[in-house]
Amino acid sequence: MQSIHGVDDRDREEKHEKHEYTENVPAYEDPFGNEEFAEVQYRTLRWWQCAMIMIAETISLGILSLPSAVAALGLAPAVILIVGLGIVATYTGYVIGQFKLRYPHVHSMADAGEVMLGRFGRELLGTAQLLFLVFIMGSHILTFIVMMNTVTDHGTCSIVFGVVGLVLSFVLTLPRTLKKVSWMSISSFISIVAAVLVTMIAIGIQRPGNGQVDATVKTNLYEGFLAVTNIVFAYAGHVAFFGFISEMKTPTDYPKTLYMLQITDTSMYVITAVVIYYYGGKDVKSPALGSTSPLIAKIAYGIAIPTIVIAGVINGHVACKYIYVRLFRGTGRMHKRNFLSLGTWVLIGLVLWTLAWIIAEAIPVFNNLLSLITALFASWFTYGMSGIFWLFLNWGRYTSSKRKIFLTVINAIIVGIGGCLCGLGLYVSGKALHDNPSSASFSCANNA
Repeated sequence: MQSIHGVDDRDREEKHEKHEYTENVPAYEDPFGNEEFAEVQYRTLRWWQCAMIMIAETISLGILSLPSAVAALGLAPAVILIVGLGIVATYTGYVIGQFKLRYPHVHSMADAGEVMLGRFGRELLGTAQLLFLVFIMGSHILTFIVMMNTVTDHGTCSIVFGVVGLVLSFVLTLPRTLKKVSWMSISSFISIVAAVLVTMIAIGIQRPGNGQVDATVKTNLYEGFLAVTNIVFAYAGHVAFFGFISEMKTPTDYPKTLYMLQITDTSMYVITAVVIYYYGGKDVKSPALGSTSPLIAKIAYGIAIPTIVIAGVINGHVACKYIYVRLFRGTGRMHKRNFLSLGTWVLIGLVLWTLAWIIAEAIPVFNNLLSLITALFASWFTYGMSGIFWLFLNWGRYTSSKRKIFLTVINAIIVGIGGCLCGLGLYVSGKALHDNPSSASFSCANNA
């Protein structure tokens, strides 16, 4: 069995070899330095706590769009894609762990970019990571607005709901360590499971789709690939994995956290998507919580409030931590509770959540925002970049054995998958935004 270091038993003798690009590797080895006497300690996560954070980050918005993806693609192709992309996401997540343990100083995609391409790689991947996280934060504020409009029957201006979501998310992002966030993640997981169960039970009783199932459907490239981007977004948590591993007590336990995540999310995705589609029919809504009666939709959204908020908070925490580590890495300020340290963290959070709110108000259509995020970022961070990481780790050994040849081909295909998802995804998301321009941008209109 291949070790997490990316070197199988037959290649262990080669582990002393240095990559030809190692001049790009910085001198520091750990993002948080020596924490023995630190006021604030970051490397405190047990593997199961890290797994709960990863589950809360991943299983949230994505699961709400899957039933409509099944309706657009047909039951058979959709299930194959959900399971298949889940398996690939498991492998690409594993490769991220390999890269992290080969280069322990890596805390973010920016650090990984610096290892491979120097300063240019750092700025390229760092900017992309930050934009991706802010877009995801915006999608959570958007879902919060939809939820509030549903629960209150559009009780007030949607912009007001957006500001409430901004303030709540900002306040919950104030803790600086992931261990504190991990306790919130447990309530997030319970929340989404309960909300999905309520939705499945209610829709099973009401049967708005009369149990009509299409194994395959006639579709076109635009509608079909728009549904594919929603499935890809459901696995779009990899961008934060480097940061999560960095705060684990024992980074070598990471595979256990990854497998717990992938078994949980893939199983929930298949069950939720199939059941809600089966009873909801071809007109099932996205987000899926709106597919039941108005009363049940309100109940389900109310139960889902913790996951809508906390999953966004986790992504917000990772975005803030990226900037915070970059500013204070190698200094004692990161571990202090003084005015400068705390004030910087607060200011970073306030700026990023304000940007997220602007995105939510500018693109107030749930599916369109998800497809745009997937095309620009998830295509690479969840799939394509991991293929590039593996090719970098194994440079010069692509044909050293039959196994290496096989893995080289697999990872080259994964890079191709990332490129395909990006190119076609930009086409369909751009067409969706063009064909369905929303007049509700920065408006008080009801977007539920």
